[in-house]
Amino acid sequence: MNDWDVIVIGAGAAGLMCAITAGQSGRRVLVIESANKPGKKILMSGGGRCNFTNLYVEPDNFLSNNPHFCKSALSRYTQWDFIELVAKHHIGYHEKTLGQLFCDDASKDILAMLLSEAEQAGVTLKTRCEVERVDFDKSYKLTTNAGDMTAISLVVASGGLSVPTLGGSDFGYRLAEQFGHQLIPLRPALVPFTFSDGFKLLSERLSGVSVAARITAGKQSFLESILFTHRGLSGPAVLQISSYWREGQSVQVDLLPATDCLDFLTEQKIEQPRALMRTVLSQLLPRKLVLELEALWWLEQAEKPLAELPGQLLEAIAEKINGWDLKPSGTEGYRTAEVTLGGVDTCDVSSKTMESQKQPGLYFVGEVLDVTGHLGGFNFQWAWASGVAAGQVA
Repeated sequence: MNDWDVIVIGAGAAGLMCAITAGQSGRRVLVIESANKPGKKILMSGGGRCNFTNLYVEPDNFLSNNPHFCKSALSRYTQWDFIELVAKHHIGYHEKTLGQLFCDDASKDILAMLLSEAEQAGVTLKTRCEVERVDFDKSYKLTTNAGDMTAISLVVASGGLSVPTLGGSDFGYRLAEQFGHQLIPLRPALVPFTFSDGFKLLSERLSGVSVAARITAGKQSFLESILFTHRGLSGPAVLQISSYWREGQSVQVDLLPATDCLDFLTEQKIEQPRALMRTVLSQLLPRKLVLELEALWWLEQAEKPLAELPGQLLEAIAEKINGWDLKPSGTEGYRTAEVTLGGVDTCDVSSKTMESQKQPGLYFVGEVLDVTGHLGGFNFQWAWASGVAAGQVA
């Protein structure tokens, strides 16, 4: 049978959730996936443990040209609803930091849960199925490498451009434009920074060193760990701020976000007048990092005790440690980006049903839409919530 009530393009988080919901309401549902197996991004997420949602989901955790768009779906299918589903399948999980929930075992548990729910809902899954053409004449006709198929409703859950090795593509965006939708400009998000100046050499020497820091771009800042890499900077704080950073913009890194560095150095100068700067700063920062900063900012004074260092030098060093100005040359791009920022403009999509307002029976869910969550399980929660919203009516 190649005639369906609903065809879902994409067997990722949003697509499977939509198919499950539609199947549970008695619809004949087919999910088609171009890859050789479903849920590849689910399997690799969270370091293989799938950060499947967050305890503290709020609309402020999402970026969109229309910040109100995500509210309806998120309020109707919450993190607690998904946690209940996880518990139903006896999947162990734990909070890591900042409300982030991870599987105790592995991401495959979440994928197995979704596939089990889909099977129970009567959903059919077809992999290695590539869509070559989509036409509409009262119903949707898909021309694929596995033959022609038709459906009353078509759900686009094909994701974005991120991680092309796991199936990221522009298919959903091209299909949206085919039916008259506009796109908000696309860019990689939740992605490490790269550098082309002298900082690149420093970051190469510090590769693997991690430190808690506050990183700021414009008016937005995040306080989490940063990680020096052989290409530049990564770590949760960097991935978060990358969604707000724009080319040519500097970022400010506070290496001691909980400490007024000038007060600390002034105090140490009184308490340990014979100590070296590197000695006292190594109480708060990794010594390897301190030695690199020494070479940058006070090498000529490196062997002088604090008592002999002028207050002006302490002020200058403290100012840099609490506000190190860095200018990324770019990011690592879609190759390592966790998500794609931008997407199908939500002004022509129903926030309640995810249905196109330009084309009846056409739905967009998950990453293909111009809704991008912060790091920490928010993009998965958007996938679950938008998938359910569409599945209830498709």
